[in-house]
Amino acid sequence: MTNFDTTLRLGAMTLALAAPLAVATPAIAQEYPDPAQTLDWTIAFGPGGGNDIMARTIVDILNTYDLYPGDISIENRAGGSGAVGWGYLFGQAGSGYGISTTSGSFVTTPLQADTPWQPADFTPVALLATDDLVLVVNGSSEIQDINEFIAYAQANPITIAGTGTVNVDFIVPTLFAQEAGFEFEYVSFNSMADQTTALLSDSVDAMVGNPGEILGLIDSGDLRALVYSGASSPAALEGVPTMGDVGHDIGVSMPRGLILPPDAPAEAQQFWIETMQRVVQTPEWAAYIENNTLTPTVLYGDEFRTFLTNTQNGFEEVLRSVGAIQ
Repeated sequence: MTNFDTTLRLGAMTLALAAPLAVATPAIAQEYPDPAQTLDWTIAFGPGGGNDIMARTIVDILNTYDLYPGDISIENRAGGSGAVGWGYLFGQAGSGYGISTTSGSFVTTPLQADTPWQPADFTPVALLATDDLVLVVNGSSEIQDINEFIAYAQANPITIAGTGTVNVDFIVPTLFAQEAGFEFEYVSFNSMADQTTALLSDSVDAMVGNPGEILGLIDSGDLRALVYSGASSPAALEGVPTMGDVGHDIGVSMPRGLILPPDAPAEAQQFWIETMQRVVQTPEWAAYIENNTLTPTVLYGDEFRTFLTNTQNGFEEVLRSVGAIQ
């Protein structure tokens, strides 16, 4: 055998021995988040509403403090009281690169629509705050306070606008009307901008909304705040009574949080929990809470899932009691 033949045989043996070792070497898991992956952020309502404001505030904080290494694509996917946007996120099951903010509609929409998802199906990140609603009329209205409004509503057919259909915007005035002894027609809109336009043009008699969305119009006098649904009126609504103050406390608040698609990777959920723990400590988040008259209520992971389930059960009981759902 020549030296050349020996070299070939030794080379072949080396390759044969090396091949199994290469196959047996475990693949290195991809770290989360991958900077090359764009984060697909869904806002389930139109621009300008509470859901939109919260989502864009969080994204601004993420960018300011470099808390997410990749690009973030924000899309408003409005429709069906949030069903369109959250349905889109539901379709991203298993992904760690879809994300969305929640509101009251997240727990009420599945109660009255045939959605393929329930709140508990999604991967919970955090409950970040709860908020309440203010009932307002056009600033040019002859109605000056909540007592005049109740008296007018008891004697006349009225319309009250809200964002979404059978959700918190519907539940709050419905319970208040029951307590105060009047009836109304609820008019649903897909965005705060649309319903505000309707009120300012006198197409509806009143509307409910998160104070943070309409404080500017209240301060300017374009809208007149009549009553607040929370336990105590925030400083921004000084002088505005609560529903409890006028004898009609209803005890309903709206959960605002963050979710990932169903079955998102555990490392994605953990990353976002840790990230939101940093977000809520920033001065920008504190300013957002104050400016939007929210209550900082923070729960993470499975505690948030439990909160959503309990809230949905409570909402379902209310909606069934008023005949809004069967």
